[in-house]
Parts: sequence; structure tokens; C-alpha cells
Amino acid sequence: MADSLKRLVTAESCRLLQEKLENWYWDYEINSCDQNLNRCCELIEMNSVIQGQLFTILNETSREGGHYGGVETIKTRLLPWLGTCFSHATSGRLFETNLSFNQDSIEKERQLRQLATSQTLQLQEELTSTRLELDRVQQEIARSRSPSPRRIRSRSPSPLPLRSCSPGRARSTNASRHGVLVARFGDIYSRERFDAERILRAYIGDMEMVQRIIYTAAVESFQAAKLAYRQFKMRVRKTLSIGHSGPESLEDTVLDYIVHHEDLYDVQASVTEVIRSMKINPKISFPPEFDFVVINSFIRELCRVAFSMQTLTPPLDIAFGMDGELFSETKYHRSVDSDYTAALVAYHVWPALMENDVVIVKGEAVTKRGALWSHRSRSRSKSRSRSVSPLLSHLSRSRSPSPRRSGIKITG
Repeated sequence: MADSLKRLVTAESCRLLQEKLENWYWDYEINSCDQNLNRCCELIEMNSVIQGQLFTILNETSREGGHYGGVETIKTRLLPWLGTCFSHATSGRLFETNLSFNQDSIEKERQLRQLATSQTLQLQEELTSTRLELDRVQQEIARSRSPSPRRIRSRSPSPLPLRSCSPGRARSTNASRHGVLVARFGDIYSRERFDAERILRAYIGDMEMVQRIIYTAAVESFQAAKLAYRQFKMRVRKTLSIGHSGPESLEDTVLDYIVHHEDLYDVQASVTEVIRSMKINPKISFPPEFDFVVINSFIRELCRVAFSMQTLTPPLDIAFGMDGELFSETKYHRSVDSDYTAALVAYHVWPALMENDVVIVKGEAVTKRGALWSHRSRSRSKSRSRSVSPLLSHLSRSRSPSPRRSGIKITG
């Protein structure tokens, strides 16, 4: 029993549960209904894991007491508590009625949420266009009141006078923003990544697969954020180009606007895209009932940081990684469970951060002899076991390359 209790204490599950409960309390008012429900479900799941461990300790402790040890405690405390847990099961018909009512309510709430989301996106776009148009009109009014070009330049060279930032804000703050974002990327690697690992381990027992999922989440978050940044930049450039007339270049003006209005970035759309991409990624596997929404906050923070990194000059990006590539000491650290004599990367744990093809923050990778081929064989066996039809299986075998084609030498 002492060993089980020691494992429970060292796991710090209760402390993590308390921290997540406090974070939920502070974020409750700004979260959406879905976010609050997901937080609640996550806490319930974590609590159930702790309860399971406590019941194991209870069982072991009762065995240590012999046949009659602890009987009075179980009768007076445990059994009455269990009775209250199952007392609601007596009203079956009422439960079915409530379940039907709840399902109707959930469906209506989902429809209202979709409508509200679409309206919010439309209002945000209209608000952005209105802000830019108002800036342009006020600039023209300022010019008309000042006949002297010299006076115009001395008053306000900014093409967006409503902004609180000065012209060239993006360039003047580039170094400080660069340092903050690089440090934040390191914090996600050293803190949030481990939180995501603990959450995933409750659903997935294979630690290698957990690390692959986290690495895939990081890669997909950067891809989604970069795409969102390009689309947002095109919209801003199109609107600002209508009334732009220096002294800053149009590109600098666009960048200034994006840096000052990063809150207009629809990060939830990127999170949704990341989760969609992860569900169809062939390199990771997970139980059918599992949903990546459990690491929603981890993905959201990655998307925010990746989007902000695109506003730097030059922008920051992550290195491209591929299973089986030659291990690079300048690009990655080896994981502690790696084979230090292996030359190839079995799989990646965390991506390296790059600036103009130069590594500024090392990633992490696992090197093991033979691990790459064993993973591929497992992937092939999984793909074969998922075939839905004998006909498809037959077609797959009939399309396999001949020995001559595949370069296999057959010896008699």
C-alpha cells in the first residue's frame, strides 16, 4: 500500500487538479459554453483517475487488516456514500425524459452557437473595414485643413491616425518582440508540453505515441497560424492600399496595423483546423472515442505564438522534420531514452525554431537503432487490419510490385 500511496503523491495529480480548477475559475467568464464544458469534463476525468487510484489503495489497505479489519469503517462510511451515488438510478423514466430534453437543448444551443460564430466573424470583418475607412477619411480631412505639405508631415505622418502606436512600431519593437516570443516558445516546451503529456497519458498508454501527437500538434499549429496570417495580411493590404500615401511604405503600414491588432486573429478557427488535420494524420493513432479537444489550450497557445512570430522581420518558423532523417547536433537534442550510437531519427519530440534557415532554439528527437523500421511495420499492420473489404485487400495485393520491379533479388 505504501508504494501505491507514494506513487499517487509523487504524481502530483491532486495539485494539478487544483491548479486547473483555479485556472478555470479565472477564465470562466471569458470562456465560451463549449470551453467551460470541456474544462469541466477534463476535471471530471482527472478526478476519476485519482478516485481509481484511491480505491486501489483502499483495497490494499483492507487486505492488510485481515478478514475483519476495517469492516466497521466500510459499513459506516463507504457503503452509505456509494448508496447516494446510485440513488438516482431508481428514476429511470425521469432520466430518459431528462436525457431527451437535454439532447434537444444541446442541439438548439449548437445551432445558436454556429449562428453566433458566423455573425461574430462577419461583424469583425465589417469592423475592420470600417476602422480602416474611417482612418482614411480622417487622413483626407487632415490634409484638406493643412495647405502646406511640410505642415502635414510635421503633424502626423501615420496613415492610421486613430492607432495609439507610432509609425514604424513593428520595426522599432521587433527586437523586443523577438526575445519575448522565443522565450515563450521555450516556456511552452518546458511547461505546457508536459501538461499536455499528462492529459494524453490518461487516454493513450504508449508514451511514444503521446510524444508524436504533441509534435504533430506543434507542426500543424504553425501551419495553420501561417496560413491565417497570410489571409489576414492580404485583407489588410487590400483595404489600406485604397488611401495609402506614405511616408511609410504600404508593407510597413500593413505590418504596423497587424502588430497593433493581433487580437483580431481568429485563433479558434486555427485550433479547429489543427484538430481536423491531426485526425487524418497517418503518423499518429488514438482510440476511436478520443478527441484532441482535451489539449485545446495547448494548441491555442501554440497558434497564438506562431501567428505573432510571423509579424517579426524576418519571421520565425519551425524546422521540417522527417522520421529517418540523419540526426543533426545543431538542430536537436537527443532525448534521454535515445540510443546515442544511432545516426537516424526514429521520431521527433519537439521542433527546432528557425530564423532564415539558422537554428536559434534546438528541438528534441529520439534516436534508436531499428526503431524506425519497427514503427513502419506496425503502421503497415495497422493499415492492413483496418481494410474494410476482402476485395480491397485483394486489389492491394494485386497491385504490389513484382520482384523485378521492386529490386528484390530472388535466389533459388
